[in-house]
Formats: sequence, C-alpha cells, structure tokens
Amino acid sequence: MCDAELMRPTLHEYAGGDAAFLRLAQAHHARCLADPELNHPFSHPGQHPQHVGRLAAYWAEVLGGPPSYSRSCGDQSTLLGMHAGNGDMSDLGRRFAECFAAAADDAGLPADPEFRAALRAYMEWAAGHFTGYPDRDAAVPSGLPMPRWGWDGLELG
Repeated sequence: MCDAELMRPTLHEYAGGDAAFLRLAQAHHARCLADPELNHPFSHPGQHPQHVGRLAAYWAEVLGGPPSYSRSCGDQSTLLGMHAGNGDMSDLGRRFAECFAAAADDAGLPADPEFRAALRAYMEWAAGHFTGYPDRDAAVPSGLPMPRWGWDGLELG
C-alpha cells in the first residue's frame, strides 16, 4: 500500500466534518419535505424534534466520523427497527437517495466525482438496507454493528 492511500481522509473528513453533515441533513430534510411522496414520513407529528441533528450524526459516523450517533442514540439494530414494518417502500428509498444526491450540492459538499460517487453508492446501499424489513412483523436482528462506508464501499470489521 502506498503512503498516499494510508493518508487518505475519510469521507467525513473530506466532506468537511460534522458541520458539513449538518448542512447535508438540513438540505436533505428540506428536499424531502418538498417532495410530494417523501413529505409524509418527514412531516408527521411523531418525528423526534432533533431528527435532523441525529441524521447528521448518523451519516457522519457511518462515513468515517466519530461515534456520536451510536453513543447517544443506539445501534444499527435500533435504527433499522424504527424503519421496519412500513410495507414496500422501495420507491421512497429511491427518491430518498435522489434527494440526498441533490442535497450534497445544496450543502456545498465537494463536487469531486469520486467523492460524489462514494456518497451516492452509500445512499443507494442504505436505502435498500433501511427498506429491507417491510413486513409488519419483521424481526430485525439485534446487536448489528454500525456500518462504516469508505471510498471503496462498505468496510468490514
């Protein structure tokens, strides 16, 4: 492995750190509210008042940042459980990923094609992952580790 690869920043660092992910989550949330299909899940009264901040912390952690989300909000199983049992939402997952890609522009994230490709690949994977428990009685396995996504995709332990 060459020295350049050893020193390559995480996607979190390359994006600009936690502040960049907060801007991304804010821009993404605004786009989802403006989308006629995504509006409902993002505007219902039961949504946590710090949803956007939690979303930013989750994305930051998964994309190479500190474990802020998992330390304060739970593990991957908890999060998947919150999204389980909602029926087939594959179209919403696709729309969610499209809003994410556009929100990266809105948030002023680096336009580098390799970086944007890594973000898009992550969100396409995540959309499938989070819509992967559609049945009302879906059983999400407990103790799932937080995923880590890097420049080349899902990083395993």
